[in-house]
Amino acid sequence: MAHVALARPEQGGPRFCVLGPVCALVGENTLVPGGPGLRGLLAMLLLEPNQVVSVEHVMDVLWDHEPPATARTIVQGYVSRLRRWLSTVDPMRETRIQTTGPGYRLVVDEARIDVALARELLGQSRDRPASERAELLGRAQALWRGPELSGIGGRVRAPELAELRLTVIEARIDADLELGRHDDVIGELAALVDTHPFREHLVGQLVLALYRCGRRAAALEIYQRFAHRASRELGLDPGPGLRELHSRILRDDTTLLEPRPTPVITPRVGVLTPAQLPAAPPGFTGRDAELGWLDGIRDTADGTAPAIAVLVGSAGVGKSALAVVWGTRSAAEFPDGRLYASLRGFDPRHEPIEPAEVLARFLLALGVAAEHIPDDLAERTALYHSLLAERRVLVLLDDARDSDQVRPLLPGAPGSMVLVTSRRKLDGLVTHGAALRVLGTLPPEEAEAVIEHAAGPPADHERALRTRLARLCDHLPLALRIAGARLVVSPQWSLRELVGELADERTRLGALRVHDVDTGVRAALDLTVGGLDPALAATLRLLGAVPGPTFGPYLVATMAETSPDTARERLRGLAALFLVTESEPDVYGMHDLVRLYARELGADDRLPSVLRHYLVAADLCRRQLRAAADDIDYADTEPDVPRPRVRGREDALAWFEREWPNLVAAAEAGAKAGLHTQVWQLARMASEYRRVRSRRDDWEHVLRLGLDAAKAAGDRRGEVLMRLSRCVLLTRFDQEHETVADAERAVAIATELRDSKLMAMGFNTVASALYGQRRYNEALAGYRKALELSGRAGYRLGEANLLNNIAQVHRNLGAPAEAVTPQAQAVAIFREVGDLGFVGLALANLAELEHELNLPEAAEVHAKEAISLAEDNGLDLTEAFAREVFARVLRDRGEIAAARVELTLALELYRLVQSPLADGVQAGLAALPTDV
Repeated sequence: MAHVALARPEQGGPRFCVLGPVCALVGENTLVPGGPGLRGLLAMLLLEPNQVVSVEHVMDVLWDHEPPATARTIVQGYVSRLRRWLSTVDPMRETRIQTTGPGYRLVVDEARIDVALARELLGQSRDRPASERAELLGRAQALWRGPELSGIGGRVRAPELAELRLTVIEARIDADLELGRHDDVIGELAALVDTHPFREHLVGQLVLALYRCGRRAAALEIYQRFAHRASRELGLDPGPGLRELHSRILRDDTTLLEPRPTPVITPRVGVLTPAQLPAAPPGFTGRDAELGWLDGIRDTADGTAPAIAVLVGSAGVGKSALAVVWGTRSAAEFPDGRLYASLRGFDPRHEPIEPAEVLARFLLALGVAAEHIPDDLAERTALYHSLLAERRVLVLLDDARDSDQVRPLLPGAPGSMVLVTSRRKLDGLVTHGAALRVLGTLPPEEAEAVIEHAAGPPADHERALRTRLARLCDHLPLALRIAGARLVVSPQWSLRELVGELADERTRLGALRVHDVDTGVRAALDLTVGGLDPALAATLRLLGAVPGPTFGPYLVATMAETSPDTARERLRGLAALFLVTESEPDVYGMHDLVRLYARELGADDRLPSVLRHYLVAADLCRRQLRAAADDIDYADTEPDVPRPRVRGREDALAWFEREWPNLVAAAEAGAKAGLHTQVWQLARMASEYRRVRSRRDDWEHVLRLGLDAAKAAGDRRGEVLMRLSRCVLLTRFDQEHETVADAERAVAIATELRDSKLMAMGFNTVASALYGQRRYNEALAGYRKALELSGRAGYRLGEANLLNNIAQVHRNLGAPAEAVTPQAQAVAIFREVGDLGFVGLALANLAELEHELNLPEAAEVHAKEAISLAEDNGLDLTEAFAREVFARVLRDRGEIAAARVELTLALELYRLVQSPLADGVQAGLAALPTDV
């Protein structure tokens, strides 16, 4: 392979992965394309980047040399879907699929493929010094995120990837052994030899590492075990290299020993070897990645300055425990001592400890007599630097307030390492070469292991409860240890009872407390919040009133009655203290326990402002989805509410997609609080989004909330609109017959209100119900009545919709020629009002009529335009219908393969939106000829 320039993270763009689950990485997001077949095709293209992969090869691999008759068509469908997926992964279109001759070529920068990076790092490591080789090969090994090509059902096989992994590991261990890290690699080698018992290089590495650690008998036993097994199972003797190593160990060849070089220490009278680390906490579980990261910081120091590692994270996440455990395990790496100081950065009962005081304690620990410790901070620092100049010491600084508190405590010369923990991001230490790691909560399995260490393993029937207990503890180490302790020290409490207590949000924080020492989650958060700036504390209190899982500066600005810039600054301040987390730009969340704590601070009266924000933003976005926002003009009545930036349809859809869980939560909270008018208005606006991206379950739930709220508010106009919205939902899922009661009630109320526009909407819905019952003449009369009312009200969007419906009635009455004129009029009016979503649907209807009238050229033009509009605007249902119509045109023209592709894509889209029309398309696919 040609040289590949390594893609650095700062270059942006996607990373494509085959060394683990087949996927793409964009930032911190993992994007997976479709099902196993689609991922299998992507894997084949990634394994041969910029090369043509033949269709026949794809078919043979995906179906194990027994492809079905429709395999080629399915592959074409896969390619089409993969192209759409790539356009979302790489919007710059630098990565794309070309159709070339007999197959397909993935045009891609190979530096974005993890296997290419691994090979490049392996190549770069050759002929480098051992420390550089170890670093490069460690980076290569880290590219494996699990078994190669996983998640594709074993369809694609590439044994060379497993061989590459072993080659990288063997080369890295060679470098580690050269650096004298023999005791560090024994456990890893033992596991590798168990998995690959006949790989002689690994066996030789294990034998050598054991011998260098003084375990001569164990080294010889490993050799003998390999020799006997190779002879018994393979009929082979060990190779010459392994035999030579065995012979040298038998002779006690001391040239095999390579002790680690230790720095020369100038003897000084009175110098001690401090060992100040606290006892490591029992039951420490997990954090393997973080422990490895700290090992890497220690081992890759550049020799010009002390290594500095900073562990930051929220209260109770286990920063101090991790630091102490790592320091204890690494004691042998720091032969000149381990210094420790709690800096009390977030203790409201005590001021943060001054650097001068810490230095005095360190100097005493290093053997300086009290009377010889200078009074001046600068002189203490100079003496401290002098004592550590030629020594290898670990300095652990726990619970730092800020960078200024840490800087005077940094050693001045290389050799030592500083490990800092804090609840605040200490960005100021980066200028001193510090590496920073943010600690999150534990993965579920490790979280349950923390409880298990304290309380023992659960009974089989209690495993699900133990999993729920860990989840209620938010997988936070402090909370997990407390929960485990409660199960042990309070035997009268059953696991089920403890889960029940924690499940009640009103008592959860109180339950996560150790009373005799006043330790708990609430106390830990008190330490963080106690020293907050008043503006940040007020913002945290406001966030307790946010019902949804995420929030941003525009919502907070509305709640705090300030500007979005100020709100953004405050959110970033809270994020710096890990009280909130920023998952993507301007999107923040909170851990569950922090959310409960913020809620206890009290800001329930801010829920109305939460709803005001969502009403204004939803109104602005739904106007981008429908050209005529026809019933509620909420945003115009709230000029003081900060507006999110919505520049077009895509921005609006993205906002709704991101905020949908928050909208649902806000509607639920508003209904519970009795804010009925805001709830039904929010439900009506949110319904505009679900008309575009239809999902029945949550849409129906929101509409039910809205209808109940309108009735509770006594708002008759609101009741009409909510009933009509529910009719839209039922019609969307081909259940028009269920809309009759809602539609007739809507008409009755609208008539009493003498509202022509609402009456038109109601009559339209009633007529649609009749249409669904195939009572076409009655439906036609209803549509015409609604058309008259729409004209009287100047309701152009309604007129277009009704003309579209009238055309469909004529078609079903067997008069497609009479349907063309109203259908074309509907298209024209939809274009006039700028509603591109309905333009696409009306065009698809027009194409269907033209196909039935044997006008294939016109039908193809309009169907393709409908597909294009639907794709551009994310209208899955319209796209499915338009592709179904286009497939009919292709079928009649004899282009069966192309028709099958269109129907396959239509079927997937119908299934995506949970439409019952999928069954008809499935039948249409089955009816296509198979011998073409």
